[in-house]
Amino acid sequence: MESRLTSKHLLAIKDISAEDINLIFTTTDTFKDVINRPIKKVPSLRDITIANIFFENSTRTKLSFELAEKRLSADVINFSASSSSVSKGESLIDTVNNILAMKVDMIVMRHPRPGAAKFLSSHVSAKIINAGDGTHEHPTQGLLDAYSIREKYGNVRGMKVVIVGDILHSRVALSNIFCLQKLGAEVMVCGPTTLIPKYIDSLGVRVEHNLDEALAWCDVANMLRIQMERQDIRYFPSLREYTMLYGLDRKRLEKVGKKITIMHPGPINRGIEITSDVADSGQSIILDQVENGVAVRMAVLYLLAGQQAGEEK
Repeated sequence: MESRLTSKHLLAIKDISAEDINLIFTTTDTFKDVINRPIKKVPSLRDITIANIFFENSTRTKLSFELAEKRLSADVINFSASSSSVSKGESLIDTVNNILAMKVDMIVMRHPRPGAAKFLSSHVSAKIINAGDGTHEHPTQGLLDAYSIREKYGNVRGMKVVIVGDILHSRVALSNIFCLQKLGAEVMVCGPTTLIPKYIDSLGVRVEHNLDEALAWCDVANMLRIQMERQDIRYFPSLREYTMLYGLDRKRLEKVGKKITIMHPGPINRGIEITSDVADSGQSIILDQVENGVAVRMAVLYLLAGQQAGEEK
């Protein structure tokens, strides 16, 4: 098997191959072993400097990348746009070039504008990992979600996965759709008509507006949060009504009549899209997703750094 990714960057799942995804997953298997050892640090990236540049607030993704980088012994620079010269009008390229002048090899970037990571990749020499660009993609989340399904079932091919909720504003949904389809899964989206994008038919996914029907169909349900911060108009009458129609609670889950796996990319709005008794139940793999996120990001960083798979880990 080829031991390098075919791309210099990780900008979008849409741009990488199923072979790339499977290489990331087999490398993740190795790093899962590493992070479960008593000594969790390896010297794989000890000569690499990585800058985490976040133009949007993030807790989980930023912490996960930082932990992955430190587990690989990289030197890490954290940059927050809100407290930087960006707030004084400095351009994205100026900001990044100043950071690159400090001899940074890789950049992990989150930005509110779709396409920002791709734009940056064509203007700087560093390797870029997209940690979320607006409502476009969040590739490492798509990878860790698909990896978690693979870990649970042994394979992704043939699995029926429903993504429930705010599809319109979700970069997680798009990366999940592309990743799952490349690996041979069937994908359905479920939510109110106002939160299903008009282009969804072109992606070859099923659309269902009745959550009970979607749950009866699926093996895995990935529950998305309502992204109020990205909504400039009302897409449904109230959160209470949304929860009645699309919230997942124990009663609704028991009505399905079969054991389905519950996922959530976080952060969870408990009591809105999912109740605590479901999120914390034995059918949930939400905490597995969190653990797998570190290992998947270690794999991506390692492979993009140009290391040969099979070297000392």
